[in-house]
Amino acid sequence: MSFTFQPCSISGIYEIQPGVFGDSRGYFFESWSERDFTAAGLAMRFVQDNQSRSAKGVIRGLHFQKTHPQGKLVRAIEGEIFDAAVDIRPGSPTWGKWHGVTLSAEKQNQFYISEGFAHGFLVLSETAVFAYKCTDFYYPDDEGGIIWNDPAIGIAWPDLGMEYILSDKDKKLPGFDAVNHA
Repeated sequence: MSFTFQPCSISGIYEIQPGVFGDSRGYFFESWSERDFTAAGLAMRFVQDNQSRSAKGVIRGLHFQKTHPQGKLVRAIEGEIFDAAVDIRPGSPTWGKWHGVTLSAEKQNQFYISEGFAHGFLVLSETAVFAYKCTDFYYPDDEGGIIWNDPAIGIAWPDLGMEYILSDKDKKLPGFDAVNHA
């Protein structure tokens, strides 16, 4: 197996380190292998790949889909980001808890976030290219979100000594109390 799967403090999310093979020419690694992920108990079907480029201080999120939840395998293919997942699974013992991971192109680590989490990230480097595989398609009418700095969640976003940059849509997201906990 060319991956190390490290369960995080909340069930359903994992930090993943692929085996990176390098020499004087550069490096090679598998970023995903159905065989290896299934052997680790992570059997999923990806249907969509997404990529974004953002500047330092950009926060995207916290996003989720209400009735078409997406599992996501995320990584920084350029630069460095702080990635956060918030448990919004109905009845979960860790409802409202978060876990964060710093992802970097240098380290080549990844973060798997199963269905039922709100997700967001902050760009730490001058720019970052962020790529992720999704287990369901994106449906614009199904989108939900939580404001990034809700004290009810208390995500410890890294302090960059600057004002964070958010889209107008993300600035208007509701607080965690708007998420239905069934």
